[in-house]
Amino acid sequence: MIHIVFETANVKALETAMELDEPLRGAVWEIKDDFAVGPIDSIYDTEGYQQRRDWWKAVLAYSPYEDQLDIVDDKLVVHQLVQQLTEQPDLEVWIWMGQNAHDVCGYYWLMSQLAAFAGRIQVLYLNNLPFFNEKGQIFYPTHLHEIQPREFVKAKKLARPITLSEFELDPDEWKKICSENAMVRFLEGGKKIVGKEVHFFDKPLLSFVTKDAQKLSKVIGAALNKMTVQTGDAFLVWRLRQLAEQNVVLITGDITKGWKEVTVQLATT
Repeated sequence: MIHIVFETANVKALETAMELDEPLRGAVWEIKDDFAVGPIDSIYDTEGYQQRRDWWKAVLAYSPYEDQLDIVDDKLVVHQLVQQLTEQPDLEVWIWMGQNAHDVCGYYWLMSQLAAFAGRIQVLYLNNLPFFNEKGQIFYPTHLHEIQPREFVKAKKLARPITLSEFELDPDEWKKICSENAMVRFLEGGKKIVGKEVHFFDKPLLSFVTKDAQKLSKVIGAALNKMTVQTGDAFLVWRLRQLAEQNVVLITGDITKGWKEVTVQLATT
C-alpha cells in the first residue's frame, strides 16, 4: 500500500498513526507542490510546467525554501507511482486529503494521471467530518496533521475507491480550473474549486501589518495562525514584496540575506 499526502506535516502524522495500527502501514509519499496557487495553464505540458517553475522561483527567492526548487519533482513521483502500479497488480494507492484547497487541487492534479488504475486508487476525504482533539473535544479538521494519531483509525474507514464516474468527470473539472488559470484557488465546499485574484489574501494579511515596523517573521506567523483561509508563508511574503513595489507596505533591510533580516510596516502616504 502507498499513501499519498500533500503536506510535509501530514507525512509525520500518518507515520505516527501507523505505529498504532498495523493494517494502516505502508509507504507515505508526498506531493510537494501547492497547486492552490500560481499558474496551472497547460500544467502537464513542458511549457506550462516551466512557466509554473519560473513562477515558484520568483516566489521562493530569498526564502528558507529557495534551495528546494531543485529537489521537488512531483512529475518523477507520479512516474514512479505509475511504474509500481504497473509492476505490482495487487498494489493499492490511498490518496488522503483534508478540506482545504491545497489538498483538493493536489488530488485533482494527481488523480487525472491515474485513470488507467481505476479500482485500485482509494480516496479518503475528511470533508466536514468531526474528530476528537487532544482535549477530547469535537472539532472539524481542515488538515490531516490536525488529527490525533489514534483518530486515524477512524479516518481510515472513510477509504473508498475513486469511481469510474469520478475518473471521467473530475479530470474535466480540473481542465476547466487549469484553463481559468487563476492565481489563487479557493475551496467553496465539497470538491468545488473557484478561482480568485492574486490579491485574494491581501486584506487579511495586511490586517497584521501596522504603522510600526515589525519583524517579517512575526507578521507572517500571526497571519498563518489567525487567517481563516490559509496559504503558504512563501506566497504571503511574495505578496508583501509585490505590495512593497506598489508602495502599500515598506520593507526595510536586506531581504537578499533572508526573511530574518527585514521588517515590514504600512507605507506612509
